Amino acid sequence: MKKITLLFATIGLTSLVSCAKTDNYTPPATASGEEIFSLNCTKCHKPNTDGSVLVLDPAMANKDAIIKKVQTGSMGMTAFPNIQGEPADRLAEYVLVNSRTK
Repeated sequence: MKKITLLFATIGLTSLVSCAKTDNYTPPATASGEEIFSLNCTKCHKPNTDGSVLVLDPAMANKDAIIKKVQTGSMGMTAFPNIQGEPADRLAEYVLVNSRTK
């Protein structure tokens, strides 16, 4: 039983580590938030049944937190460090307007 638990733990940890990566996508200066989200985020984030694009934790429901998360990623989320400035603002605004909070 311990071997099976260890096997599953190893597989889970390996999959989390392999998901964390960096994507060098740089959006055009005029890209809308929806365009950036559609091209990059929908690879992992599918629309919810209520039509919202994400369900945000209350601590993430602000532009600065969203931009930081996009640029730095996390254990399971790819980092997009080249989404900067106005395109980053437009993406964060799109996420806020089209998401719901937990």
